[in-house]
Amino acid sequence: DATSHQLVPSVKWGLDNIGNRVYLVGSNYVFPRAANAIINDQIKSLKGEVLGEGYIKLGSNEVGAIVEEILLLKPDVILSTINGDTNVAFFKALRERGVTPDVIPTVSFSIAETELKQMGSDAFVGDYAAWNYFESIDSDTNKKFIAEFKKRFGEDRVVTDPMEAAYIGVHLWAKAVNKAGSTDVAQVREALKLSSFAAPEGAISVDPKSLHLWKWVRIGRVNPSGQF
Repeated sequence: DATSHQLVPSVKWGLDNIGNRVYLVGSNYVFPRAANAIINDQIKSLKGEVLGEGYIKLGSNEVGAIVEEILLLKPDVILSTINGDTNVAFFKALRERGVTPDVIPTVSFSIAETELKQMGSDAFVGDYAAWNYFESIDSDTNKKFIAEFKKRFGEDRVVTDPMEAAYIGVHLWAKAVNKAGSTDVAQVREALKLSSFAAPEGAISVDPKSLHLWKWVRIGRVNPSGQF
């Protein structure tokens, strides 16, 4: 997902609905650092304050120093771009130190249904995630999408935002090929302009200038069943 699909609107939501004193935490590689550079600029423009920024080596469980800094700074909200199993260590450490969602909520940008299924949802219940799609969307289109997915891949599988995004991409490409009557890249790009699709997340459309999608933005809250 592009930052305009996920980061920017959810940062605005967090400042409007939780508080404007923010701590940024992420895994130590290019995306979290680039994302936080964008978030820093946005928070400054919204008159918020970034109290601190910390990074954890990918796969590491050494989260203690950052959790202690969070306890010291007492932000209103944590914005997290932590990836993988480090999330379990981070959230468990928060809980052990008394930091629950009622005290300092966290909005995550890389925890989806698959991660909750793999890691268990206990440590994450009550916290938030920002995506365009959640499996729990209550619509006939989404229910059909989930049923067809599970029929093909198994009832125990969950569906996530990246999966839905891939599904959208294939359908938009196919529509553009049919419209262009060709698989030529230039012709397909031209045919994509102003395309729309009734996606599981809701109706989406292609911006004719940037060829990016106009998509829904949703904030999900983790519940005990491993869903949002």
